Amino acid sequence: MKKIFFITAIVFTFLSSFAQEPADALRYSWITQGGTARQQAIGGAMGSLGGDITATFVNPAGLGFYKTGDFVFTPGLVMANNKATYYDHKEKDKKSQFVWGATGFVGGTGQGKKKTHAYSLAINRTADFNSKILYRGINHESSYSQKFLEQLSNNNIHDSSAAFLFPFGSSLAINTFWIDTANGWKSGNRTFQSLATPLLPTGLIQEQMISSNGGITEVALAGATNFNDKFMFGVTFGVPILSYERRTTFTEADATADETNRFDFAKVTDKLSTKGVGFNLKAGLIYKPVEFIRLGLAVHTPSYYFLTDKYEISMTTNTENFQGTLTQRPDDIPEAGIVTPTEFKYSLMTPYKIIGSASYVLREIEDVRKQKGFLTVDVEYINYKASSFHTDESNADNQETKTYLKTLNKAIDKAYKGAFNFRAGGELKFTTIMARAGIAYYGNPYKNIHGEKGSKFQLSGGLGYRNKGMFIDLTYVHTLTKDVHFAYRLQNSPYSGAQIKGSGGNVLLTVGFKI
Repeated sequence: MKKIFFITAIVFTFLSSFAQEPADALRYSWITQGGTARQQAIGGAMGSLGGDITATFVNPAGLGFYKTGDFVFTPGLVMANNKATYYDHKEKDKKSQFVWGATGFVGGTGQGKKKTHAYSLAINRTADFNSKILYRGINHESSYSQKFLEQLSNNNIHDSSAAFLFPFGSSLAINTFWIDTANGWKSGNRTFQSLATPLLPTGLIQEQMISSNGGITEVALAGATNFNDKFMFGVTFGVPILSYERRTTFTEADATADETNRFDFAKVTDKLSTKGVGFNLKAGLIYKPVEFIRLGLAVHTPSYYFLTDKYEISMTTNTENFQGTLTQRPDDIPEAGIVTPTEFKYSLMTPYKIIGSASYVLREIEDVRKQKGFLTVDVEYINYKASSFHTDESNADNQETKTYLKTLNKAIDKAYKGAFNFRAGGELKFTTIMARAGIAYYGNPYKNIHGEKGSKFQLSGGLGYRNKGMFIDLTYVHTLTKDVHFAYRLQNSPYSGAQIKGSGGNVLLTVGFKI
């Protein structure tokens, strides 16, 4: 347990400023399938169906069905609502954001030949991080300040160095008197105590506000070959561009009106900005054993990111008539020599994926205009615990950094597990009009160490129009999410997380032209 939740505690001094945690690795891998309105309407299933530019990002072999070319663009609107329960108290918040789905070109060559080729250049929003979460409740179990006491204890700190060794953690708490010495700042060993924990019998009002922005946009180049309409093979080279910004404010306050107990409130505000670029490969094949059956298999390599974090934090504590209200940032500690925002460069490797798929096409003939519809299903396995952080070239020889990231990777391995995701959908075609529906389920990535459970469920539907070289697709996707969020974790005291239930809508419009 200590290795899982207290990765920074074993690393001395400045390393406590690092912002990475196991949740960061999960954020960049536990994502739903994005694409065109057509693909989203059928639950995101595109492993064996093909004939859509989204195959570039799922199974590039699906591009092999193209004999001509398409240009498509997909604007969309994402609406997210989150409800949080924390110590039996419920809160909710919401956020909306304009996004782009799969957009780009697809070209096919060799129409009518036994061996044809296709290629695509596309861009797709593969992850969206825009959300707002608010939760609050009265906590009788623990105080946020106890994690600072544990940081000092784990590092065997008992002298005045506690005021500057941890400029992103316990030093701020000491200098604003959220925690203090039990017997004053006398010579010799000192015992540290929290000014908030004596109030636990009556309760501490705790509130967490989290606002996140950004996403992952992937630019991809893919090619596929079709062998006699029986066997297709394709490869994609992808360049994901990651941008994530998060602002968090945690507040802990006295639940009584007593102005003499030396604690009114304490507040921690931090801001994290993560930006970078990566690369990955996707390869897949589709086989048609009989005319109306399509079987697909795709493998996605891990995405390898080169990332830069910028992190800043401030802390404010009001101890009433004891020390009044004090605010401090790492810059305010001369001995630490910190300038914020602090920058840290590193690399991240996300998990691999394996996708198996099958499709049944009604009236499967070469002239797709005469097909009557289809049913399709994807089964995807992703090993979430395979995520790992690594040093950047600039700190490759820093042993403390290596130790920190090695411990972090062990925490990821202990916190998460592999899971299966399922996507299914279908279409019925009425001459130029198509009706579609789909469903998707993304399984629990957590090992349930401290009550963590999560899932994502999607229902989708849409309409399509195709005529004279032009097509328009409109889709609505409704997403239900279950997750958990911990404002802090403790080694030796009980603590609880907020149960998060999210619901959101995604409206997508794809417009395309034959070229």
